[in-house]
Amino acid sequence: MTERRSWPALVVASALTVSCAVVAGVGVSSAMTELTRGPSKQEHRAAAAEELARRWRTWPAGKIFPERLGYTSEQGGREVARRVGIGTGTGCAAAVDAALRASMEAAGCRGVIRATYLDAVQGVVVTIGVGAFRDATAVMAATTALPREHRPSPGLRPLPFPKTVTELFTAAGRQYGTYHRAGPYLVMVTAGQVDGRPAKALGRPLTSMFTFTDELSEQIARTLVAPVPTGCQSEGFLC
Repeated sequence: MTERRSWPALVVASALTVSCAVVAGVGVSSAMTELTRGPSKQEHRAAAAEELARRWRTWPAGKIFPERLGYTSEQGGREVARRVGIGTGTGCAAAVDAALRASMEAAGCRGVIRATYLDAVQGVVVTIGVGAFRDATAVMAATTALPREHRPSPGLRPLPFPKTVTELFTAAGRQYGTYHRAGPYLVMVTAGQVDGRPAKALGRPLTSMFTFTDELSEQIARTLVAPVPTGCQSEGFLC
């Protein structure tokens, strides 16, 4: 018996096969384009913002808190503050006074790292804390509870180191406080004298002897947000 061919059916089947092949080809081409294209501007900006926000974790502590920080003395000369130590804790609550903990938590504090410095003549102790947040808006929210006019409390808690000249620097001995906003970071400062004398024991505030600490914190703030070579292959980037 001779097989009867249905030409219309074969034509339709062939057309469908070609169509499927074309669709599959387009799909593969689109997938390859997606896989091989570079990051978009939006993706690059997002990766850069994430890298910036992660520096407090990914950078070595000594890069954030250098061993030495230069500053201008009261007399106008250049001096150097030397780092005594870097704290190991990163908890937000432990780094600030109790009156600030709720506002820090509400703003989304991710962590606070601290280091302590001595001025050139070893008469002033300075603790600097870097608070990490989601973004600059969160940092702004966190500062609403901070005092103005360089009052030290409620603020950053001192970080003394035993068996050093900083060991007498306690919360009671704080005489000066300030802060700087830098992108997703809040750089806080508290300072006092090495003998631990409380601020209330002074006849008047000795603000001028502590103003150099603003310069120290500004340096750390600038370093934290300084541009770095960017790219999805760069260290710390997640594209």
